[in-house]
Amino acid sequence: MSTETKLWHLENFNLFKTLNAFEKVKMSTKVKHSKMKKNEYIYFPEDPSSSIFFLKKGRVKIGTYSDNGKEIIKAILNPGEVFGELSLVGEEKRNDFAIALDNNLVVCSLGMKDMEDMIEKNPLIGLKVTKLIGFRLQKIERRLESLIFKDARTRIVDFIIDLGRENGRAIGKEILVTHNLTHLDMANLTATSRQTVTTVLNELKEQNLIHLERNKFLIRDIDNLK
Repeated sequence: MSTETKLWHLENFNLFKTLNAFEKVKMSTKVKHSKMKKNEYIYFPEDPSSSIFFLKKGRVKIGTYSDNGKEIIKAILNPGEVFGELSLVGEEKRNDFAIALDNNLVVCSLGMKDMEDMIEKNPLIGLKVTKLIGFRLQKIERRLESLIFKDARTRIVDFIIDLGRENGRAIGKEILVTHNLTHLDMANLTATSRQTVTTVLNELKEQNLIHLERNKFLIRDIDNLK
């Protein structure tokens, strides 16, 4: 991949907006770009935490496996997101796996030493990474509280609200959410069953709280959905 193309990729990540032109060009020589196929692993549990990743194209699933081998989905990431960032705070081996959910996925990776050098020279990037880690931890805490204290229907509704706030596009009072999640994906992300997800979504549709289409839904009024 040419330096110009790498540079264009980097400039589309908010994390690097504080870099000057020279720093971006220098960084583009250190970043590795990879194209991956659907269901190809980017890293496995127990792999060394030696790089941080930036998702350019496609979706990535972050998850782990229970003791009995069941897959537990922690997050599904979209273009522009950063992952593998715990290597910056002392994680020596991966606890999770990262897997491509789409063909022709493009991911950028940067070695930890290069990332640490960049943070040392650009403290604002370090601050952004710290905020990112804090935001992820808050989401994990909210999800844990939801699993402990809330019933299945409420967990699914909360998940839809979070999707709307994080990925939705406002159209008046309504919010349009475009996604590529199956009902099974939603079930895994909310610790429910696929049947329960289908039932709850149909109930919300019948109550005119959401409008469903393939790979998208329209939240009529996010405050009423609560």
